[in-house]
Amino acid sequence: MKLLKNLGLVLLMAVLLAGWVMLPWWGALALAALLAAWMFLFRTGAQARSVASVGLSTLTQRLGSSAVIVVGIAGVVGVLVSLLAMAEGYARTQRNSGSLDTAIVMRGASANEVSSSLSREDIVQIEQAPGVARNAKGEPILSAETVVAANLPVRGSKTGDTGSAQVRGISEAAFAVRPQVKIVQGRSFQAGLRELIVGKGAVRQFDGLTVGATLKLGNQPWTVVGVFASGDAMESELWADANVVNDAYKRGGGRNSATVKLENPAAIKAFSEALEGNPQLKVKATTTLAFFSKQAERMTQILRIIGITVGAIMAVGAVFGALNTMFAAVASRAREIATLRAIGFRGLPVVVAVMLETTLLALLGGAIGGFVAWLLFNGFEASTMSAGAVGKLSFNLAVSPQLLWEGIKWALAIGFVGGLFPAVRAASLPVTTALREA
Repeated sequence: MKLLKNLGLVLLMAVLLAGWVMLPWWGALALAALLAAWMFLFRTGAQARSVASVGLSTLTQRLGSSAVIVVGIAGVVGVLVSLLAMAEGYARTQRNSGSLDTAIVMRGASANEVSSSLSREDIVQIEQAPGVARNAKGEPILSAETVVAANLPVRGSKTGDTGSAQVRGISEAAFAVRPQVKIVQGRSFQAGLRELIVGKGAVRQFDGLTVGATLKLGNQPWTVVGVFASGDAMESELWADANVVNDAYKRGGGRNSATVKLENPAAIKAFSEALEGNPQLKVKATTTLAFFSKQAERMTQILRIIGITVGAIMAVGAVFGALNTMFAAVASRAREIATLRAIGFRGLPVVVAVMLETTLLALLGGAIGGFVAWLLFNGFEASTMSAGAVGKLSFNLAVSPQLLWEGIKWALAIGFVGGLFPAVRAASLPVTTALREA
């Protein structure tokens, strides 16, 4: 019988946790409001409030054991939110790199720019497709670009380690299709010369990218003439004239991709249909927002899996800490709880009161853990080892309100699991047994 009862509790706990995971913040507020209404409007709720108030008033006498719950849950939430902030920051940086009114065109089955190739003839036909915006001179706003990799010394490395940097050969139209790119130091490169402008993120990651410095790319010397900022993934790249990059890397006259400015976001439909329906072309067009969001999916998923796995392992320890603490707390109050039940208090108010105590401690631990994660890691600079299959991507960790809510949900879930079994034991223990054990 006891086995069936415990099995039922486990199944109930699993169902409630499954629903809790999908609950939005406003749903949690609604549940809290219903609980408060029950505690103040109904007799059994008033009983739960009385038992809970007595338990909370004795917390000062149990600071050490209560701190075990708070600190344990704070650690779980802090680590979880910090790791998930990496995924959020990476995805946000990639999403900021695209928009709905620009499109990128690549060879049909290409997963990224590196594996794509476009000929000069392809680019001419892409320029003539419907939906492409034009400048004041009536010229299509299109930047045909080459993407290559270069090994550069990693900043701060004492062993001379090198990392992969993404070099993008662009045309003058690149600044028109990406108006967020601004030169913040020095000047832009001159067409036909081996000159580079480098992103702020690349400057933070690699040595030797100061204005006026010389570095070797494609076995040729290049001069850094400027630094640009864009607030997205482009900040991790080095830009130069596409024709010069192609010459240095022996790429001929082709390009890897073409980025175009659309007349408006709705123009992507006609633009993509015209290109994909052209039998002379084997290309695929998508908005840059969709492209960069797709690029972020795999890395974001990996980072989230790591964060949730580590958080789950730590949560197990926190649950056992909460179980031990609450079983001890219930045992110390066995006579009090037995007396209350003897004078007419029902089992449900006792269960709610014990779980409410654990939940409040869990909420405190979750709030502390989330605040520490936000304080230490929000905006913290990080980088991938090989973003986009070519170079490192610099990004900032982002502790968003959604992540903080996710951390609070984990904290409350741990408190729920840690308090459920002690609460049920307190409410179901026979009065005579409880008095004898006390």
